[in-house]
Amino acid sequence: MNNICYVVAMRAEAEPFIKKYGIKEVEDFFAPLPCQLYEGMVNGMKLSVVLNGQQHGSDLVGCEAASIATMAAIQKLNPDLIINSGTCGAFLTNGAGIADVYIGNRAMFHDRRVPGDDAWSTQSIGNYPVWEGSKQLAEDLGFKTGKVTTGSSLDMQPCDLKMIQENGGELKDMEGAAVGFVCSLFGKPVLYVKSVTDLCDSGAETFEEFSRNLGKACEALKDANERIIEHLSAQR
Repeated sequence: MNNICYVVAMRAEAEPFIKKYGIKEVEDFFAPLPCQLYEGMVNGMKLSVVLNGQQHGSDLVGCEAASIATMAAIQKLNPDLIINSGTCGAFLTNGAGIADVYIGNRAMFHDRRVPGDDAWSTQSIGNYPVWEGSKQLAEDLGFKTGKVTTGSSLDMQPCDLKMIQENGGELKDMEGAAVGFVCSLFGKPVLYVKSVTDLCDSGAETFEEFSRNLGKACEALKDANERIIEHLSAQR
């Protein structure tokens, strides 16, 4: 692969990685959209990092911002591979720990409840495929794998948990399936790299646990992405 593009929601998730490779911001590249672009060459590959951007002084998280950033990245950069890198919740009962890094093996929505026949249900859940090399990459680098489930809220309602459990979900985020949806429309492969900030079944308050562990999870994410970049460049 010669051209890879990361789509990342939060600056805290991307900044350690941006600093590591010294890639530079291309100002106003996506204007008037809030998305921000950083790019450079790493090991002979073009590396782009697209942030959702900010509004009202905070990072734009969630499905809408992720969809816009992914669509803009594909249309203007035409990468060979989209990598959605970020933090997530996970489950103690599935063996997850704080700052564990997972490679996603599927992506679905867990809070889109559309009544009706199987066609409506299938469309609302999504179940988007991942890049065909995801499984081998996880095996080669020793990462855990899990199904990414996406919703528009940081908390999790009982109906969300029910949807996650019934569909084999293991990771809970706010962007993954939205990125997968856009990639499916353009026929672009997507790789998910997720680091755990909070354990959904630990009994802890979600935002407090997320805030406490964000730095540790982002550092693990940086280390994982360095290994992934090295792995992808070695396969060129």
